[in-house]
Amino acid sequence: MRAPVNVLVFPFRAALAGGLEYAVFQRADSGGWQGVAGGVEAGETPLRAARRELAEETGLRPARRWIRLDAQASVPARIFRDWPSWGPKVYVVRELAFGAEVAPTETVRLSDEHRAVEWLAYSEVRDRLKWDSNRTALWELHTRLTEE
Repeated sequence: MRAPVNVLVFPFRAALAGGLEYAVFQRADSGGWQGVAGGVEAGETPLRAARRELAEETGLRPARRWIRLDAQASVPARIFRDWPSWGPKVYVVRELAFGAEVAPTETVRLSDEHRAVEWLAYSEVRDRLKWDSNRTALWELHTRLTEE
C-alpha cells in the first residue's frame, strides 16, 4: 500500500559540451513536463522510493550520487488514486525532492507514464516545467551544483 508521501527526482549529468544537463519528462496522460515523480510505499524510505521510481520510470541506475533537497511541496491528496485508503483526514501529500547524478552515457528507457524525455540546460528545463514545486526543486538542485 502506498503512503501519503510523494518523491520528485531530477536526473542530471555533465553535458558533453560542458556544464550540466537535467532530464525533463513529458507525461503521457496530461502532456505536462516534470521530473520523475511517484509514491512512497508503506515501510519504504523516501530515498529508496526515489531510487525505485527513477529505475521504474527511466531505467536509469545506479546514480553516481544522490542529493536530498530541502525543497518540499504539498499536493492535494484527492488527485492520487490511493487517496481513499488514507482516511478522511489526509488532505495533502508531502512531496520530497532529490537530485540524481547519472553518467553521461546512460540511456533513458521510458515507462508508459511518459511519452518523451529531453536533456536540457537549466534555463530550458525551468521554462518547460508545469508545476511550481518542480521549478523550486530544480532551482535548488542547480544552485547547489553550481555553487559547489
